[in-house]
Amino acid sequence: MRVGNGAATQVQLDVYGEVADAMIQALRGGMPQHPRSVAISKVVMPYLEKIWHLPDAGIWEIRSEPRHFTHSKVMAWVAFDRNATQIAKAAENDEDRALASHYRRVADEIHADVCCSGFDADLGSFVQTYGSKEVDASLLQIVLTGFLAPEDPRVTGTVAQIERTLMQDGLLLRYDNERSVDGVAGHEGTFLVCSFWLADAYVLLGRADDAARLFERLCDLCNDVGLLAEQYDPKDGRMLGNFPQAFSHIGIINTALNLHRAVCPALARTSSELEGA
Repeated sequence: MRVGNGAATQVQLDVYGEVADAMIQALRGGMPQHPRSVAISKVVMPYLEKIWHLPDAGIWEIRSEPRHFTHSKVMAWVAFDRNATQIAKAAENDEDRALASHYRRVADEIHADVCCSGFDADLGSFVQTYGSKEVDASLLQIVLTGFLAPEDPRVTGTVAQIERTLMQDGLLLRYDNERSVDGVAGHEGTFLVCSFWLADAYVLLGRADDAARLFERLCDLCNDVGLLAEQYDPKDGRMLGNFPQAFSHIGIINTALNLHRAVCPALARTSSELEGA
């Protein structure tokens, strides 16, 4: 019997990228830089440099053996990319500039590793884990974080493969339940935030009509007070999993903004980073 959340003892490399990206977006939004952010970076980044090449439990907190998840490596790249960009912009001395250059070199190393080991040329798509043939909805973060440009054929190929293999009644599974590496048996529904990610990717790929249709479909799933669960079962027409789920509601907000702003947040999030990628 397990007590508490088993993820508490897991290694999840993606969280470092999420934190770094959130800090950058906060600065862009006008929030003042907190003095602690520099101290946090000085502790976290050297540690991440030591462990980014190791297998982990991934964004979905798998219960089986750790794997080299492509998404985890992409988010490790995000951490170094964002830190390199921010430190270079705020550099006041040679030490700062040297640190920014070092982080950029690490980011480039991770980028090359992902493109070499996380991409399957036969599928024309990135894959869930290094050496596998399966895809994962988290691979949509490759375009959403600016790891690769929307027009890159590896991006369009990955989106197409995700549509082919993970789409269920117009919504996305997070991965193929029948071939899962998560160590958890049983059926699960479509994972709602993944469909919001797909809508965001459609925006970046210039597929605005597809994005709007998918967004409207997702909004129609909200209950009478506008809430969503973690998952939805199209077959039984009911919500599954944690309820309400913050992940799903963040998806609503992000996709709404991406659809209705002239310069959408997804584009703003990726454009400057791509200049240095």
